[in-house]
Amino acid sequence: MERRNFIKKSFTGAGVLTLGASGLISPSCLGANDKIVLAIIGSGGRGRGTIINTCKVNENVTIKTVCDVNDLKAAKTIDSVEKELGYKPAHVRNMKEVFDDKDIDAVWISTPEHWHALATVWACQAGKDVYVEKNPTINIWEGRKMVEAAAKYDKIVQIGFQNRSAPYGFSAREYIQSGKLGKIVHVKSYNMLGGGKWTAQPDAEIPKGLDWDGWLGHAPYRPYNPGIHDMEERGGWGSFWAYSGGTLADDASHVLDLARMVLGDPGHPKSVCGWGGNNAWGSERETPEFQTMTFDFGDYAMTCESGNATNYIKKTPIAIRESDSQFPDWRQNATRTEIYGTEGMMYLGRHGGGWQVFGEDGQVLAQEYGIVPDTYHQQDFISSLRSRKQPNGSVEEGHKSATLIHLGNIAYRVGNKQLYFDGEKERFVGNEDANQLLKTEYRENYKIPEQV
Repeated sequence: MERRNFIKKSFTGAGVLTLGASGLISPSCLGANDKIVLAIIGSGGRGRGTIINTCKVNENVTIKTVCDVNDLKAAKTIDSVEKELGYKPAHVRNMKEVFDDKDIDAVWISTPEHWHALATVWACQAGKDVYVEKNPTINIWEGRKMVEAAAKYDKIVQIGFQNRSAPYGFSAREYIQSGKLGKIVHVKSYNMLGGGKWTAQPDAEIPKGLDWDGWLGHAPYRPYNPGIHDMEERGGWGSFWAYSGGTLADDASHVLDLARMVLGDPGHPKSVCGWGGNNAWGSERETPEFQTMTFDFGDYAMTCESGNATNYIKKTPIAIRESDSQFPDWRQNATRTEIYGTEGMMYLGRHGGGWQVFGEDGQVLAQEYGIVPDTYHQQDFISSLRSRKQPNGSVEEGHKSATLIHLGNIAYRVGNKQLYFDGEKERFVGNEDANQLLKTEYRENYKIPEQV
């Protein structure tokens, strides 16, 4: 416990320590005087907050350019940068202007999901390092292309699975690897969120200040719809397969990725059995209101329940996420993982909340508090740019975690079936309908090539 307290205290200092890919402490001061110039691509509230904080918690990091097809969001981000950091970055609409700018070292991609992979590949080809938000892909094929591009062009690509930089995630993994939990026999991950009936909206005129074709990117062209895109807020694109993997790809991707991490990052599962539907509220949206799936990892199964139907179950409160002395009420926690071993059962929180292990009669066998890991992840990214070591949240592991999302969604989309998966080839065995969903059709000028 003394070592863990040392880790916590180190992170509350001036950011001179960061977690390496192995979870060990390593100095980030090497090259700290080397200026790193960032550009943000997609400047909504999440991207705006995280890139500004990255500049605050790392030395000598600046934002040169804000790239967004939405002029209102770009202006809001530029104003926030000026207020928080004291200077005013430029605005461009076309991300290729960012890629052509030799002054820019790395890009911060926080677009909707359907742009993540293509923007990452283009950035690698242009010689830029990349931070890209979760879920990194909307299909399995483009995830492999991201991995190939990062390797071919020798670029750092960090996925926004922030839990991979959480000290309590590393200690949970250490506890499991020590054998104290016993042999793992079952894993349950939850993403039980609230919601209500989704209602479609009519198409409308394209708002002033928006490049709608650029927002759509590789997705099929369609008229502007305010139910998909919002000029000031996040918008409803998460309800459509062309832009997202739905609720499962949103918060559940964090939960499943953290579960994989603490389990030692198993490879692809042998199969998935999925079920889902719009049976709670009867919505007509494309992505399901609720779904459940079981993954076969050989020695154990992992299940995931995800949806927008359980308003009485809540995410870990912010006060607990930021506390080093409280645990959530696990019974009512919406985004927990339960890991069952032969010697005990571990509850694990997402984005803070820590972990606890229980034995017989409710006895607490071990525990570790944990706080929101975003700052740690941001420090790790900049440290990786300077050291050229793989970051926490590597593109390879991000792709494998994202694949779980796609497997669950594909099992639902082909009729709530069990599908067998060849992990080496990343193809389904004996189901061509499922294989048709491994890759998305891309519009001209927005294509990821077979050879990146």
